[in-house]
Amino acid sequence: MFFASDNGAPVPQPIMDALLRANTGQTLSYGADLPMTRLRDQIRDLFEAPTAEVHLVTTGTAANSLALALYTPPYGAIICHRHAHINEDECGAPEFFSGGAKLLLIDGDHGKITPAALEQALAQSGGSVHSVQPSALSLTNVTEAGTTYSVAEITALAALARSKGLVTHLDGARFANALAATNASPADMTWRAGVDVLSLGGTKNGLLGAEAIVLFDPEKSWELELRRKRAGHLTSKMRYVAAQMEAWLENGYWLELARHSNAMAARLAAGLGKTEGAALLHPVQANIVFARLSDAAHARAKAAGAVYYAMGGGDCRLVTAWCTPPEEVDALLAAFRG
Repeated sequence: MFFASDNGAPVPQPIMDALLRANTGQTLSYGADLPMTRLRDQIRDLFEAPTAEVHLVTTGTAANSLALALYTPPYGAIICHRHAHINEDECGAPEFFSGGAKLLLIDGDHGKITPAALEQALAQSGGSVHSVQPSALSLTNVTEAGTTYSVAEITALAALARSKGLVTHLDGARFANALAATNASPADMTWRAGVDVLSLGGTKNGLLGAEAIVLFDPEKSWELELRRKRAGHLTSKMRYVAAQMEAWLENGYWLELARHSNAMAARLAAGLGKTEGAALLHPVQANIVFARLSDAAHARAKAAGAVYYAMGGGDCRLVTAWCTPPEEVDALLAAFRG
């Protein structure tokens, strides 16, 4: 029973098959290959953004940090939620890649920033030579609390950011799960809502280390090329990264995988709702469940072989994946109940 992270899931067979197809003959390197060309066109079509530029990396940290550094000078500030991945889980990488930019943290229920909180943060920062200058707003969808921003919420926040001269970055490590949860289109959740750059995550949804930086402002593309190379994140055998993402996006396969993981989280949440002594800590809207259970329930689950993150005080995080079987969800619930 594995519920520690969707990073721990295996790679689906169609993705492995795509890698095998790419593994024939020789081709040009560093992205000058056919899979990369096809993928760029595929993402442009999918996002209804014919001038978007696509740059691949192999980690979400690189995607987020390079995207944010592109728009944030060393004297700038990136506004994000206090529990955003860029603040709590990336070891200062955004600050490093930007040459010293500061993160300005906003609190908010269930991992989300509100327009009122953003407006207050903007009013209290910048405007003086003695302070860092707000340059970018970074939103996370799905959030670190497992909740989702609607298109309307992103639009309102991005509009407020733009009115103050900030760009908007979307950390989409679980972007497919957010789309599956909200039924929004990729275009509506990104550039139509005012997002300037997207970190499109594939690793948490089945890929073997494949992430894309999708730039909706092509004028910044060359600079990102240079930053990626200088940072050591330009993969020479890019065809293997591109081939994965191409197969993942084809015929909505990425959303199929995300719908399954979301459905398993919903099944788990529903079961916890019927479990005596259990309480959900956040709304369950994608594939992450935060819950509080008794010490005895945790002990039973661990004894039964369940793997997940305990956070103290009975709280835990449970993450479902594209391959989580319903029987495994039911077995975990049975262990919790005793």
